Amino acid sequence: METIDISNLLNFDFQRREAFNTLRTNIQFCGNDIKVIGITSCSPNEGKSSISLNLAVSLAEADKKVIFVDGDLRNSVMIARYRVSHAVTGLSHYLSGINMEDDFIYPTNIKNLDLILSGPVPPNPSELFGSQSFSLLIKELKESYDYIIIDTPPLGSVIDSAVISRECDGMLIVIEANAINYKFAQRVKEQLDKTGCKILGTVLNKVDLNKKGYMSKHYGANYGRYYNNEYSAKSAKKS
Repeated sequence: METIDISNLLNFDFQRREAFNTLRTNIQFCGNDIKVIGITSCSPNEGKSSISLNLAVSLAEADKKVIFVDGDLRNSVMIARYRVSHAVTGLSHYLSGINMEDDFIYPTNIKNLDLILSGPVPPNPSELFGSQSFSLLIKELKESYDYIIIDTPPLGSVIDSAVISRECDGMLIVIEANAINYKFAQRVKEQLDKTGCKILGTVLNKVDLNKKGYMSKHYGANYGRYYNNEYSAKSAKKS
């Protein structure tokens, strides 16, 4: 089984890493019963896939056993983005009954983090997510992992996320700053409310930090310099 290299995700600056650490902590404060987390957005290109995978990485770094599920069967970008070198068996194979074995679960180069890729685009994604096969898969994954992070399609475009949310303990909505209006975001929230799934919160993405206040900007910058200097000092002592 090929190990998928996602090492390019580790090149965070201080503010970005702290943002995901904060998101991870807030998720953990939601309770021990929140294990299956779906992440959606209002429209495409808001950054939900990056948020989903980075959250999974952050949880894995906290010594939690995590599996990331690429549930955007209609428009996945994961295979190209994360350097998979050949055709893979994915989620659509499993849900269609083509492959019911465990060889569609891929290890990554991040300790504690495994990955399920989407597979080829099926003609009926919503029906597959509403199937008994998907329910059974989530049930089995919950026995092996502390957290299951599911990247779902944008709910403002297709209904798949609402169907997936039936198997989730909670949902996060990613919203791009200065791109999504209030009424659109409310419609997406109302659609999720109808499913009965708990909405854990929203993630405001693509924020221009240069427009934020002095304290917010310089707090992160100063502490970033502090930790970098501390690390350099420790390295110098060891050498």
